[in-house]
Amino acid sequence: MRMGVRRRETCYAARMAIPILPGLSLAESELEVSYILASGPGGQNVNKVATAAQLRFDAARSPSLPERVRARLLEVAGSRATRDGVIVITARRFRTQMRNREDAIERLAEMIREAAHRPAFRVATRPGRAARQRRLDGKAHRAGIKRGRSGRFDD
Repeated sequence: MRMGVRRRETCYAARMAIPILPGLSLAESELEVSYILASGPGGQNVNKVATAAQLRFDAARSPSLPERVRARLLEVAGSRATRDGVIVITARRFRTQMRNREDAIERLAEMIREAAHRPAFRVATRPGRAARQRRLDGKAHRAGIKRGRSGRFDD
């Protein structure tokens, strides 16, 4: 392979599914993984072997994701999402293509888990009468302490 040339992976991946949450999995055929030259660890191979994995996932058109998760995923992805709704993750932490590929897939899965999590619904409440009274009593007590300090050293 020549330097700088990307290689796309289209082997056994179409048959596999990536479990995200119970009842939610992602078909590997929806992922496009290509390999690019990476900086960092790799010794003499760093300039010769394309070990960094670049994962592309079209979140906007994914049939595996519910609409609510899809919309939230694009928010969570932030700058990793393109205008077309494609999420791009580059993994170059490890020295081998396989480990970087697994790392990129795991990072995508974690992002989807975060998007699927529903934040707890909180009903705004006001402090009760007793809590307000305790607060005022504490303020009065503190004011009394400070008032007592002022006349102590006047001679």
